[in-house]
Amino acid sequence: MTIQFLTTPSCTSCRKAKKWLVEHGIEFKERNMFANPLTRDELKQILMLSETGTDGLISTRSYVYDQYKDKINSLTIGDLLTLLAAHPEMIRRPIMIDHNRLQIGFNDDEIRCFLPRKVRKSDLERMIRNVQ
Repeated sequence: MTIQFLTTPSCTSCRKAKKWLVEHGIEFKERNMFANPLTRDELKQILMLSETGTDGLISTRSYVYDQYKDKINSLTIGDLLTLLAAHPEMIRRPIMIDHNRLQIGFNDDEIRCFLPRKVRKSDLERMIRNVQ
C-alpha cells in the first residue's frame, strides 16, 4: 500500500522521514503541501484518524500561528479547517497517512507502524531473543 507523504521543502523532519521510508523500501507518494495545499476534506480525514485532534496537527512554532493563537480555540471546526487549508505553514509536518494509519511529525518509533506486519513481527521476535 502506498503512503501519502505530505511535506515541505525546507523541513528537516520531512527529510529524515523520507530517508527512513526509502531505507525501509516503503512505497510513498510525496506531495509538497505548499505547492499543493490540503483541502478541507483532506484535513478532515486527517483529523478523523488523529488521536490528538487539532493539537497534534497545528504547528505552534509557525509565524501564522502567532497571529491566530488567541482566536483558534473559539473557531468552529469548519472555520479552523478553512484557516489551515489557507495557511499550510500552520500544519505540522511531515504527515504520513494511509487508509487507517497516521503519523504527524517524525518519530523513530512511531514511523515503524508503516512497516509490513511480517517485518514488525520479525523485529519483535529478534528483540525478544536478544533479551533472553
